[in-house]
Amino acid sequence: MRFVKKLDLYVLKNFLMLFMGTFVICLFIVMMQFLWKHIDDLVGKGLSFEVLGKFFFYAAETLVGLALPLAILLASLISFGNMGERLELLAVKAAGVSLWRMLRSLIVVMAACTAVSFYFQNVVAPEAWNKLLTMLYTIRQKSPELDIPEGVFYDGVEGMNLFVNHKDKKTGMLYGVIIYNMRDGVDRAHVLLADSGRLESSADKQHLLLHLWNGEQFENLRENMLKTNNVPYRRETFVGKDFIIDFNQNFDMTDADFSGSARTKNTDQLEQGIDSLAQVIDSTSRMFYEDMKRGTLYVPEYLAAEAKMRHSSAPAATSEAGVRRNESGGAAQSTPATGQGGGPSRAGGKAKAQAAAPVAAVADLDSLFGEMPQEEQTAALRRSLQRVQMTVNDLEFRVEIMKDYHKDYRLHEVQIWQKFTLALACLIFFFIGAPLGAIIRKGGLGMPIVVAVVIFIFYYIIDKLGYNLAYSGTVPPAVGMLFSTVVLAPIGAFLTIKSNNDSVVFNIDSYIQFFRKLWGIRTHRYITSKEVVIYSPDYAAMADELRWIAAEAYDYRRTQHLTRFPNYLHIYFQRQRDERIEQLSNRLEYCIESLSNSRNSNIVLALNEFPVLDAHAHTAPFSSKSWNIAAGILFPVGIGLLFRMSRFRRRLRKDLQQIRETGTKLAVYCDKEVEQLPAPSQNQ
Repeated sequence: MRFVKKLDLYVLKNFLMLFMGTFVICLFIVMMQFLWKHIDDLVGKGLSFEVLGKFFFYAAETLVGLALPLAILLASLISFGNMGERLELLAVKAAGVSLWRMLRSLIVVMAACTAVSFYFQNVVAPEAWNKLLTMLYTIRQKSPELDIPEGVFYDGVEGMNLFVNHKDKKTGMLYGVIIYNMRDGVDRAHVLLADSGRLESSADKQHLLLHLWNGEQFENLRENMLKTNNVPYRRETFVGKDFIIDFNQNFDMTDADFSGSARTKNTDQLEQGIDSLAQVIDSTSRMFYEDMKRGTLYVPEYLAAEAKMRHSSAPAATSEAGVRRNESGGAAQSTPATGQGGGPSRAGGKAKAQAAAPVAAVADLDSLFGEMPQEEQTAALRRSLQRVQMTVNDLEFRVEIMKDYHKDYRLHEVQIWQKFTLALACLIFFFIGAPLGAIIRKGGLGMPIVVAVVIFIFYYIIDKLGYNLAYSGTVPPAVGMLFSTVVLAPIGAFLTIKSNNDSVVFNIDSYIQFFRKLWGIRTHRYITSKEVVIYSPDYAAMADELRWIAAEAYDYRRTQHLTRFPNYLHIYFQRQRDERIEQLSNRLEYCIESLSNSRNSNIVLALNEFPVLDAHAHTAPFSSKSWNIAAGILFPVGIGLLFRMSRFRRRLRKDLQQIRETGTKLAVYCDKEVEQLPAPSQNQ
């Protein structure tokens, strides 16, 4: 019991020392990736070390949840790889301690790491994201010359709108510049057009220096005259012109509020946000529905009645009434059909009158449109087209609004699940890294880093795939975010079981042997002379045994017709063991083992000419009866295996011929060895 406690301390010491180092390295790596993403926002802004320190500190807090699983994976790989390379795992297992018992103390540590990861993502990271987004927004507004986009108007400088057609990020040159300067008021707006220009900060960080080349300037000369037809203005053409713009670039945190972002919320706030968004989506949908019923989707009663009558089962009632509308828009009375007596027919008269009542309000729009002049028809079509286009635009606008609401709703759900899945990844990566390190038994920073990077990239790809599917609404958020966990958890369980059972799951030789057997690649013998021989072979008995083997090989090859294609039903459903080949193979291996102790080099070299027989490959593809029946039922699989079996039968025919020739030759060598033996004395 005392030994086990010391073992726990030893395992913890090896793991925790590596874990602290790998965590710092992994956090630095993910921070460099984050810095590379936002490098354009930081370079050239003149930020102080204090501001940069706060920026990196907040970024580190948000990235702890991503760096922790990678650090656990790498530390577990290296620590157990080192113990396997130093044969410490072998010694522990020889003492009767299983790998699962060795992992017991570390499992407690991993459970604590999982709880810490969830705490950081649920409590620390949301606050850090809020501060980090505020800093990013402030930094982007601090020096606008690097943030001016191409092809759109930029209003980052107060009182000015800037348009740049093209921007050279290396030289800072702006091409195709349009500036609306409204610092003197809208009625005294200055419009500047220039072929090129440059916007840079002054040395005191209090002004912007605007240099323009080859342009024109337009300026109103009177105030409050924008709505008149004749407004005097001044036009100036210049080759080069400089402007000084007041712009305080001292770093002051803005009052921007990012608390509504899903990243800045904990689980309780996210659940409240989901409930609020569900209510907003429901109320907005109902409002849009009511608006469309009253507006675009409103159908007058007479049109609804007409549609109903057209789909009714009594079309005769509608065909007996003519409908006309007078010029004022009123409906004329319909003329009911009369019977032979001049009045309404008694049979069905009441039903026809009721059916004709709503149809009396229906206008024949096609006939009215045909009676209109050509100009009025064109104008009516144009108005209808405009109304349809306005309706389509309104519907598209409402659809985009609902899409945004639904995206925000899904993002809140995704963020909740992501907090749990990233925390659970710490435990899963431990059960992948520790058994894998014990299996490959390679320590240091070489192989473990390569394996850890490959596993983490695979995890990152499937995690991002699930995230995108969940965010786009293709799959439910729970399914998308649990996708990586569902994929990696069975892998961790498989590796843990195999490592605990000392399986050769990563033994390359076993896989090579499997594929050699699958494709029928022949295994050659390699027998050499032994320096020390304890028991010499009985050459007389071996000669008789080799002659029997040669005769049996010849008789089997002559009688079994191995060149014929095998019978499908017999192979898969009536398989029987080939006892003759099994006996031949066993006796051949016995002879080879005995004669390998010979001091005659010719005999030892001749033993390598014997082929290695597979006593079952020519009778059935599998040794299990159920597997053979399953292969036979799956007809395409059975046909493919049947061709493979036919190949083994032809190879067996050649092997038997080789066994006959080599056995006959070795029998002669054994006879010569018997002749060279000294004759027994008379006393014996």
